[in-house]
Amino acid sequence: MKPRTQVVLLATLMSATAWGQEVSLYGTTMAQMWKQETPGFDKSTFTPATQYLGIDATKLGTDNLSLHLFGWGRTDLSDASNFDGSKSAGYLNYGYLQYRFDQANAEIKAGRFTANQATGFEQVDGVSLRTDLRGGFSVSAFGGKPVYYKTVDPRNQSDYEFQRDFIMGTRFAWRMPKFGEIGLSYLQDGTKAAKDLDVPSPIDYTRKQLGVDIRITPATVFDLRGRTVFDVASHPDQAPGTRDRSNIAEHDYTATVKLGEQVTMSGNYAERNFYAFFAGTNLPSLFRQDENDMFRGFGGSITWNAPTGVQLVGDYRHTHRESFGDVNRAGGEIRWATSERTFLAGVGAHWVNAGNTKFVDPATPYRSLSHKEARLWAMVTRGKFTGSLDGILQRYDSGNPYLVGIRNIYEVVGSLGYQATSNVKVSGDLSYGSTAVARHETRGLLRAEYRFGFAKKGGK
Repeated sequence: MKPRTQVVLLATLMSATAWGQEVSLYGTTMAQMWKQETPGFDKSTFTPATQYLGIDATKLGTDNLSLHLFGWGRTDLSDASNFDGSKSAGYLNYGYLQYRFDQANAEIKAGRFTANQATGFEQVDGVSLRTDLRGGFSVSAFGGKPVYYKTVDPRNQSDYEFQRDFIMGTRFAWRMPKFGEIGLSYLQDGTKAAKDLDVPSPIDYTRKQLGVDIRITPATVFDLRGRTVFDVASHPDQAPGTRDRSNIAEHDYTATVKLGEQVTMSGNYAERNFYAFFAGTNLPSLFRQDENDMFRGFGGSITWNAPTGVQLVGDYRHTHRESFGDVNRAGGEIRWATSERTFLAGVGAHWVNAGNTKFVDPATPYRSLSHKEARLWAMVTRGKFTGSLDGILQRYDSGNPYLVGIRNIYEVVGSLGYQATSNVKVSGDLSYGSTAVARHETRGLLRAEYRFGFAKKGGK
């Protein structure tokens, strides 16, 4: 969002307490600390302090108008922890005005908001609207500028903003009583494709996607939901001899079946074409936008809830990634909770078979990342105090140079919290572990959470 847009939203916020009837403020303050010692490098001490802050102001002159803002800011009290060497950072996650109409469940938003259409999860600076229609139909749409995220190396996105000059999307849905809902959606992100630039770019950040989503719930014992997204963009020509790209950007379907009051079964199937699925995504992630890989995964779980508060869970998952190989993960967990839910505990074990993981290494192109995983956790609530302990251990079948030759990776995290008042809670975490990055790592975290409300006519 451009600075002048942020100034307008903040100015509106400052005046909201004067002419708004209800204002709710909530936030979390966190202070962390850890030390880093790497042979051959300087010792570092990191103590970042982060503030999350959200504000909801309703009934702004009318019962239908409201303002919503949420953002965060961070500063380093010791050594710089940001990749670019800076000691401070901040971001406005969303900030928008919303007007809800009295009829047809209609609303309109303006500002920075998140649009969750069937084709994706987008962050936009612009306008969105939705409304119900007769006969169970509904329609929604949004348009504006996509939100840009800075990268460590800006050269990787040198023409990012030039290609992605505009984003728009729409969804048309039909809800069938006592059966479910089906929707049809479209997304266009950018109007200047890489191949249409004066100097063609090797990476196309633009997207054109058509999505179909369903939810089928004919009875309380069955639920099927999912979506298929088609890539309908015109991409640059492929190199001779390469495999044709799939026009399917994504399949993702989950089915849940309840067998009586105690047994629940669920299954999921997902398939993604990264070339289309992640192309031009404007949400922060670690995925490369020039990937041409394919992903496929399926699995399921079965859960048995005993009358005594014991819950048994068994699960299995298979994933296939063209560039890395196949992985199978299976195991189970035993959970227990008191009737008042003041004490919860669980223990689980999983086996991961990843015996032929591909690496870019001509000498040894395949490595085993197979391992066994064990986890133990407990949570307790006593009056105003809460506490938890969580431990996880991964034991690899063989020493791996990509894991610095170690076989055991583990971490233990302990937490303690105190509800000082109905609106304020303070807590702290202490963790210790060993990974391929740090053999002995200790971290501390202090957290303060609060929520306050102000009303024009009484209230708090």
